[in-house]
Amino acid sequence: MAILVTGGAGYIGSQMVLDLVDADETVLVLDDLSTGFEAAVSPKSRLVVGDVGEASLVSRLIVEHNIDAIIHFAGSIVVPESVANPLYYYLNNASKTRTLIEVAVACRVPHFIFSSTAAVYSAQGSLPVKEGDPLLPQSPYGRSKLISEWILQDVSRVQPIKFAILRYFNVAGADPQRGIGQSTRGASHLIKAAIETATGKRPFVEVFGTDYPTPDGTCVRDYVHVKDLAGAHRLALARLRDGGESIIVNCGYGRGYSVLEVLHAVEKISGIKLDIRMAARRPGDAAMIIADPSVATTQLSWTPTFDSLDAIIRSALEWELARSY
Repeated sequence: MAILVTGGAGYIGSQMVLDLVDADETVLVLDDLSTGFEAAVSPKSRLVVGDVGEASLVSRLIVEHNIDAIIHFAGSIVVPESVANPLYYYLNNASKTRTLIEVAVACRVPHFIFSSTAAVYSAQGSLPVKEGDPLLPQSPYGRSKLISEWILQDVSRVQPIKFAILRYFNVAGADPQRGIGQSTRGASHLIKAAIETATGKRPFVEVFGTDYPTPDGTCVRDYVHVKDLAGAHRLALARLRDGGESIIVNCGYGRGYSVLEVLHAVEKISGIKLDIRMAARRPGDAAMIIADPSVATTQLSWTPTFDSLDAIIRSALEWELARSY
């Protein structure tokens, strides 16, 4: 048996591949390399360059490699970009995920793990957010992910496929010892942008909105280390393989930090004073979102080991200074 990891040359996917090969799994990576990097893919896995929406290719790979689980990371993730180009997001995220699920069902793949997002929740919900809280995404990105969740849930009711939907909060950090970090060109993620500013790769870092109903007026987010996130996927896969029921899980630590808190932490750890510039709010951004991770900790026995903002920032900085791709 083997595992198909779509988007396995990307930031989170490549960390997942490392985690799987370390556990002696046979891993096949499918990635079009539009945002991923071949250098990030573990040489102990096999990379196929192609489009996850190409049904004939995916079907052939599943059959040839005896795939028993799909972990689906491939997709687009930039909220403002989704607002500007919603049709692309509905194609690349929702439509291609629908195709992938259809092929998985046709080829009798029993296990499917889906990379979702906290952006599916309502911006007006209670905090911390629970998996059963109201779903009212504020952007085409969030809606495209929620549509994909619905497809997977509906299909699983009538087909022999079990799923785990992992709703990520803000993923950050790196694995400098293994050479895995965030290399996306022009990445909009706050910690990545701040680290690039501290290392001279960007002239300044912007704060989008200072008038939110939060303690310091800037957005508050729950940051989760990429290695802990990969561990949650591995535990979800083990649950499904052991005969467990399908599950929806928040992946966050249950602690929020404002944009300014993060930037000041980067300054403290790097020893560099950042050029911080204030800008208008971005469309689609929620004021505050923090996870309730209790389902992950109780149902998956997820025990994070990097749940510290300083640890996340330090790992990202170390990787940025030593990055090779």
